[in-house]
Amino acid sequence: MNNQISIESELKKSYLEYSLSVIIGRAIPDVRDGLKPVHRRILFAMHDLGNSYNRAYKKSARVVGDVIGKYHPHGDSAVYDALVRLAQDFSMRDPLVDGQGNFGSIDGDAAAAMRYTEVRMARLASEFLTDIEKQTVDFRPNYDNTLNEPSVLPTKVPNLLLNGTAGIAVGMATNIPPHNLGELVDGTTHLLDNPDCTVTDLMGFIKGPDFPTGATVFGGQGLVDAYNTGRGSIKIRGVMEVEERKGNRHSIVVKEIPYAVNKSTLVEKIAHLVNDKKIEGITDLRDESDRNGIRIVMDLKRGSIPDIIINSLYKFTPLETSFGINMMAVVGNRPMLLNLKEVLNCFLDHRREVIIRRTKFDLDKAERRVHILEGLRIAVDNIDEVVKIIRASASAPEAKANLMERFELSEVQSQAILDMRLQRLTGLERDKLMEEYKELLKRIEYYRSILDNEDVLKGVIRDELADVRKIYATERKSELLQHDLDSIDIEDLIADDETVITLSRRGYIKRTPLTNYQAQRRGGKGIAGVQTSDGDFIHTFMLTTNHKWLLLFTNLGKMFKIKAHQVPEGSRYAKGAHIANLLPLEKDEEIATAMSLQELSEDRFFLFVTKRGMIKRSSMDLYQNCRTTGIRAVNLKEGDELMTVQEVNPDADCILATQKGTAIRFNIRDARPMGRATAGVKGISLRANDEVVACVTTSDADRFELLTVSQGGFGKRTNIEQYRVQSRGGKGILNMRLTDKTGDVLGARLVNDTDDIILLTSGNKIIRMNVSEITLTRGRATQGVRLVRMDEEIFVAGFDLVTDKEIQKDDES
Repeated sequence: MNNQISIESELKKSYLEYSLSVIIGRAIPDVRDGLKPVHRRILFAMHDLGNSYNRAYKKSARVVGDVIGKYHPHGDSAVYDALVRLAQDFSMRDPLVDGQGNFGSIDGDAAAAMRYTEVRMARLASEFLTDIEKQTVDFRPNYDNTLNEPSVLPTKVPNLLLNGTAGIAVGMATNIPPHNLGELVDGTTHLLDNPDCTVTDLMGFIKGPDFPTGATVFGGQGLVDAYNTGRGSIKIRGVMEVEERKGNRHSIVVKEIPYAVNKSTLVEKIAHLVNDKKIEGITDLRDESDRNGIRIVMDLKRGSIPDIIINSLYKFTPLETSFGINMMAVVGNRPMLLNLKEVLNCFLDHRREVIIRRTKFDLDKAERRVHILEGLRIAVDNIDEVVKIIRASASAPEAKANLMERFELSEVQSQAILDMRLQRLTGLERDKLMEEYKELLKRIEYYRSILDNEDVLKGVIRDELADVRKIYATERKSELLQHDLDSIDIEDLIADDETVITLSRRGYIKRTPLTNYQAQRRGGKGIAGVQTSDGDFIHTFMLTTNHKWLLLFTNLGKMFKIKAHQVPEGSRYAKGAHIANLLPLEKDEEIATAMSLQELSEDRFFLFVTKRGMIKRSSMDLYQNCRTTGIRAVNLKEGDELMTVQEVNPDADCILATQKGTAIRFNIRDARPMGRATAGVKGISLRANDEVVACVTTSDADRFELLTVSQGGFGKRTNIEQYRVQSRGGKGILNMRLTDKTGDVLGARLVNDTDDIILLTSGNKIIRMNVSEITLTRGRATQGVRLVRMDEEIFVAGFDLVTDKEIQKDDES
């Protein structure tokens, strides 16, 4: 005898049986009553206990015990969790269980133990079990074959869409949002009267999901797809309002949150974002929610724009979520993906079957009663003879047989006559028998019309749906917008004003409006600038606008790309936020240079310059797609660092200025375009202890003078014609005569006499002056003029240009 079996076939068979059990018996609801087995068994057990809405509450433990003891052989905690969810008004659009006690909260608090809470069926749940005793649904044996349980409930309510569902089975899942009962009844009634209607027609009645927690639902194409195909995605946004406070201040108040969002977790998330300065402008956050509703209050700083903060809350917190609709349900013991019309059709088919089976049950009962009444009527009309036959009979069976023979009665009729009480012989009782008989004949005629006439059957379904709507329907809780969510671009809420970006040597960055700085005369001591800690000073100082890209290049050759408005704003005196809050920098990595651009296109070029004199020209298009973790911008040789990056015109000349006062001018086309991950070619041959500190190009025809600034506060303005064009890679020529008083060269810019410059000292002083106040020298071998007076051990840390602006002269010093 061969007992060998194939492991592969046995595993396939066993896994298929297991997966089917999970799908049908646990995770996916039946399309007819919209319930999973555990929920169906809970409601049936409560019905069995007489735990209805108009009776006293019973301990939850009593219900759970009946469920697991009779129908659901699983853990008590699993059944209790399901029971709790049926009672939560923030989980169920229309709860099916009326709970008394602590049933958890929207903050994620757990329900009290089952021995403390009490339950009974909600009134709506009674509509799920109406007529179940009339053989309207099939029953099957329970797990130990000692009792019978319904395979489905004879519900009058389209519960699959009303309360929705979520479940993960084996290889499939379901996620159906809750809907409004009134809309569902209207749509179902329309389908009943117009079987050929389309999903689009039904969407005229069933507008979209209606969540118990309210919020705003953005339908659009995602909802259309879901209703037409069974799959789609919608966006849900919490509801926020702006309230005015004293002192021209505002507060943002969250009134409604998206479905299934934990409120306390949401508040914690907002707090973390505020602490991490990813959301700025919030001074206080508190949860004032109570039994009357949700109220999360955020007080704003004076001058903050509420719309910007609201947009950031939607972007970074669960106040905006996606709901992926997947309308999977069990149809005839098979999981199927259904569209809106198919779901409602399945419900209507179920209602037809329930009403037909109920009508047959009632018809049979009525016909049996009429049959008895006909026998009783014969007995009443012949009462004297009946009494005589009964008295003449030796036993009850003999009397029954004699009556059957004499009056041609059935056994049931004859037995009914024998069981009849003498009081039925009075005139009043005889009239009641005739009234009952006539009434039953009318009901029998009505029952037969339901079974024989489809229009009458439809009328019964329609009337029952109308009754359900009248008693249980409520107003929508979620506002529905029939369009896709167009996220508000934060730039639309931020003025594209000019701003100053400063970055300190230790990595503190901030953004300050340009209007905070006013022009001064040459030789002044400047106004107070950035507040930095001891030993720190500003080394990157640039002008841009809020909407431009800010490209940050590190000394290790990486590039990061953010919008200028993403840099935290601060006053002139503010220290700023550390760059590590914005960028994921490595150890010993720091920002070497920054530049601002509106866009990165293929016909525009970057010129990379390293401290050791290497240069590389690359198309900007190669740097378009920049990850949040940054990208490799240039390969560096050992011991070298990236000094600066410039946007260049290939037809222009480039001037590299070094720390020790030399410079070289060459045509940019001498550096051919290269890929992103390359090292480039030599731009200048450096002398010992020297390095490149500046790079300027002659592409700007309006600026034809080179302004060189030293760390000692001296500046020299020289016509660029003084710098002859050479081949790249040479040692260059003298640019500025350096002394102990001038210090090393800090940098250089191309200017004209209409420009303003801003200088920042290591003592955190800022001075703004017009270039025309700086003497134009005739030769290169000069030290220039003093631009700013500084105390000992203070030096110029950075400078930049202000162009084409009205300058408000000020004598402040």
